[in-house]
Amino acid sequence: MKEALFYEKLSDGTTRCRLCPHGCRIRNGGAGLCGARRNCGGVLYAESYGQIVGLALDPVEKKPLKMFHPGSQILSVGSFGCNMRCPYCQNHEISQARPDTQYFAPDRLLTVAKSTPGNIGIAFTYNEPLIGIEYILNCAPLFKKAGLKVVLVTNGLVNAEPLKTLLPQTSAMNIDVKAFSEPAYRKLGGDLSIVKRVVEICAAACHVEISALIVPGQNDDAGDMSALAEWLASVSPDIPLHISRYFPRYKASGAPTPVGTMRRLADIARERLKHVYLGNV
Repeated sequence: MKEALFYEKLSDGTTRCRLCPHGCRIRNGGAGLCGARRNCGGVLYAESYGQIVGLALDPVEKKPLKMFHPGSQILSVGSFGCNMRCPYCQNHEISQARPDTQYFAPDRLLTVAKSTPGNIGIAFTYNEPLIGIEYILNCAPLFKKAGLKVVLVTNGLVNAEPLKTLLPQTSAMNIDVKAFSEPAYRKLGGDLSIVKRVVEICAAACHVEISALIVPGQNDDAGDMSALAEWLASVSPDIPLHISRYFPRYKASGAPTPVGTMRRLADIARERLKHVYLGNV
């Protein structure tokens, strides 16, 4: 473990995490909602620091990033925990649980990345990487100095101050905009206004692409897609949007998203955006 950044010690021995909008007040021995930041004796620790669950070489398009070094491969790395509660989570075994891990110090991860043939860098993905921001902040400068790319695949639920400390070291991001209404976001444990602000901040600092997983009855409304595309175009019409098909996972058992729905929503998005892609169809 490593002492966390972005928190405050309170007089009763609890700690207040300031990394994400949840602002968890954590008692001694307890963890925040994300499951990865723990109060030990009045000090908040990043419990997932360097604790790696998965490590694999992937096509960069799988992140998904269509317009960032297409045809390249990147080393994907993930830990455990998440600060949202999506019932259809594709990686719930690590995001909503505490799996077995192996410790990788930052220099060890760099050695693996440099020795992997065809690799252009590191992608922090699988779980929510920003809940382990301390590890990324220690790793990213090493990768950048070595001429390797640093990619984040994130839900975007993070406060502006910690995010801005990381952006100078970030090459590209895929940000998952999970819905385009506040009620839908609240059901998932998120905040649409925060995610929109994060997209705006990041788009001004590095290459950004957006994902939208379409779940029937939750975020497949044509009006919502039109609003999402209009807002995203106001940030930049050149930002790629990946519209992905839902399949039942974790606690969700509903039928997959109809392909016709996917194509209809993609056509709506293309009225505002230059680069719209369908995924999982």
